Amino acid sequence: MSNNKFIEKNYYKWIVLLVATIAQASACFFVQGIGPLAEFFKKDFSLNDSQIGLLSSAAQFLPIIGLLVAGELLDKFNERYIVGAGAVGVSVALLLGAIADNYISLLVCLLIVGGFYSSAQPGGAKSVSSWFPQSQRGFAMGIRQAGLPLGGALAGIVLPASAFVYGIQGAFLVGAIVSFLGGCIFIIFYHSPAKVVAIVPKNKARISFYANVRSRLAMLATPHMKNIIFSGVSLVIVQYVLTIFITIYFHRIYHLSLDKSAYLFFILQASGALGRIILAAWSDHCRKGRFFPVLFCMIAVVFGFLTLILGMSGSIIYLTILSAWLGFFGLGWYGPWVAYIVDSSPKENVGFSLGLAMSVNQIAIITAPPLFGLIQDFTDTYLLTWLILILMIVFSLFLIKK
Repeated sequence: MSNNKFIEKNYYKWIVLLVATIAQASACFFVQGIGPLAEFFKKDFSLNDSQIGLLSSAAQFLPIIGLLVAGELLDKFNERYIVGAGAVGVSVALLLGAIADNYISLLVCLLIVGGFYSSAQPGGAKSVSSWFPQSQRGFAMGIRQAGLPLGGALAGIVLPASAFVYGIQGAFLVGAIVSFLGGCIFIIFYHSPAKVVAIVPKNKARISFYANVRSRLAMLATPHMKNIIFSGVSLVIVQYVLTIFITIYFHRIYHLSLDKSAYLFFILQASGALGRIILAAWSDHCRKGRFFPVLFCMIAVVFGFLTLILGMSGSIIYLTILSAWLGFFGLGWYGPWVAYIVDSSPKENVGFSLGLAMSVNQIAIITAPPLFGLIQDFTDTYLLTWLILILMIVFSLFLIKK
């Protein structure tokens, strides 16, 4: 059977979905594991909460621009090598992190990691959207976007265990191996649909650079993009505050051991992966539109934080249920959110639309962890953090055009 005939087979789209999910999970594996590694970083480098938050911000800084560049490239070139090379680049940067001996060099290495990771986020989504029809797109996108919390869930178990046995350097090496393998798998198995030909229209070549930039940024003013931004920024802050600080919170406030705190982190991330699939599948059939599940997640997150503030019980069963709720909605929102971006964007600009929305989110991602870490360092309580997150979600709900 020729290569093209194999690619045209209906089942190959599920192979594409699998390798795109693996590439996402492997590329984000180490960065999503920074939270469970927080106590190890604190011990080896004498760090506080705000400095831990800055580690996460370092990995998310370059994608502010990198996502836009990657999105533009994905609209013009085959995503196979763009995504694959990005994952392999993450691996090389993590190898450098394994030899970092001070906080500054650690920040620089994570900065490089973020630069290479830029291609994995919109790239995998673009890959999946080109293979699946609109009736299946939400479900497929949800599975693919589950790669991030799935990678985080595995990182929550594997990285602390590696750091405990081999030190923080061992965790970096494991992260490098995982990212390298994921990138290689994507390069080997991913192919574009046989009917898709990446051709740039000739008339676009005559548009000046500045006019092109203005037309791209004008997309921010469209009604659907405003909804995307308001919901995305507020929920992504919730997501990263949870993944960075929830392990420390359980360890400090409930005096749980590091292994029990890591278990709750695993529940949070695994529930997030499940949420991205189920909520995105719901968006395929929701009569109120694809954006409604995102709004539902915002309300559910507020309820979850109110329950967290009340602290009705310290039992592991109660905390497991609460972690599952916060993970399902606080991380699961991303599946239907990305599917909504793809459906509401012009077909020729899907890659850039994804990159633009994700770039705006990146600004929130790099500022929120150190800012909330600073709040916790000064107040020595997490109550203010949860209250700020609740108010932010409620304010965003009022700004969104229903």
